[in-house]
Amino acid sequence: MTAPCDLMVSEGRIARVGNDLAIPQGAEIVKGAGNLLMPGLVNGHFHSSVNHMKGRLPSMPLEIFMLYECPELEVLRPTPREAYLRTMLGCIEMLKCGTTSVQDDCFFVPRPEPDIIDAVAQAYLDSGMRARLALDQPELSELDKLPYLRDLLPADLRAELAQPTSAGRDDLLELYDHLLSRWHGAANGRIKGAVSCSAPQRVSPAYFAALDDLSRQHDLPFYAHMLETKLQRVFGHQCLNGASLVRHTAEMGFLSDRMNVIHAIWVDDADLDLLADSKATVAHNPVSNLRLGSGIMPWRAMHDRGIPVCLGVDEAIADDAINMWSVMKTASLVHCLTDPDYTRWPAPDEILRAATIGGGHAMREQGLGSLAVGAPADLNLVNLNAISLTPLSNLTRQLSLCENGSAVLTTMVAGEIVCRNGCLTRVDEDDLLAEARQIFGAKIGLMDQADGVVARVLPYYQKMYQMASEQDVGFERRVPLPKTR
Repeated sequence: MTAPCDLMVSEGRIARVGNDLAIPQGAEIVKGAGNLLMPGLVNGHFHSSVNHMKGRLPSMPLEIFMLYECPELEVLRPTPREAYLRTMLGCIEMLKCGTTSVQDDCFFVPRPEPDIIDAVAQAYLDSGMRARLALDQPELSELDKLPYLRDLLPADLRAELAQPTSAGRDDLLELYDHLLSRWHGAANGRIKGAVSCSAPQRVSPAYFAALDDLSRQHDLPFYAHMLETKLQRVFGHQCLNGASLVRHTAEMGFLSDRMNVIHAIWVDDADLDLLADSKATVAHNPVSNLRLGSGIMPWRAMHDRGIPVCLGVDEAIADDAINMWSVMKTASLVHCLTDPDYTRWPAPDEILRAATIGGGHAMREQGLGSLAVGAPADLNLVNLNAISLTPLSNLTRQLSLCENGSAVLTTMVAGEIVCRNGCLTRVDEDDLLAEARQIFGAKIGLMDQADGVVARVLPYYQKMYQMASEQDVGFERRVPLPKTR
């Protein structure tokens, strides 16, 4: 924390920082005396597609959870307005709590369509958020993505799940052309594209290579879920001749400084060395990892190797909020279970850095998440008299452990105030929330109906999960408790 000073914004960026700065004629003055000016938070990993499903599902392992999360039923295909509203729900929640930027690894059920992509991007544009948007769409069949399942399923279900997804490589590349030609660089660069393979085991090598080419050509972040669960580690043992998904990606030549490796829980030392050598960023989603029982990422081992780390919410249905403050608190605490040496537990400045500068680095936005001259003017004014900061004992510790977003007075993105005193300035949030309640409330019955479809395959997924859980992979990322007598 510095002594009181002035900060000048010009053309969406921080122009000057100092004392008694000359004020240009006609400039808007925001008086912040007695409050804290800090960088906006960056949600480094997010799926906006389920913003309307908070609290809907119980905690379950990822591979079973996903059956309920995104059943490919035509009755649940969103209209453009529904896609706009569900995206806007996330924008409203993030901006009110001081999250100014987001990386949306958006998935589309049953497949992406140009009008739905446009609706998602339009919501970010209208709200005032800074966003990177990718199309998280698997290309291969369900049987190609998971171990054991091919042998467990009866013939009829095996034939059904052997079918590839409804969007092939050429279709998806055309949709990326639409995303990038229409939206990349919109709103003076506030809205940009990214690419996503969803996960290495979910796409063909040819599509993986095409996405890497797009990422390199346009300098786009590349999102890839890797080793989120033990089952994904077992997949490498069973289906990749023992190679982990990190090693598999590196051997194909796609592990680079542009890649956001999402989760990276079930990594070993060799994986960590590959990540460090490639300069890839790891997106850490601790609340989601606990909610789905996935495990605890090796935080200190990554920091010891200099691996960049950002923080993310993951998604509303696996976090039940879209609040980076709760993510910071969880990241501050969960790693205290993994090492008896308390000097190696996360420090508050490490947590705040991951939630700001770390996210800006992952987004490939120079200076984002900092207060440096020339950085994007994405800022929060925080009330230092709020209960979470009273009395002010240790600022960084209280920001990472005590604050929940309620102390944020003003949120600015690209030099524009987009939320003031808890109210968004660009949209009528009351009308939007009322419309969302009406539309999505009417779909609850359809979602319940979709849950019933899962029963056909659930026993086989449960058996697959059990078989993977029983495999010895040489290390552990969950905290086993002794059995009671």
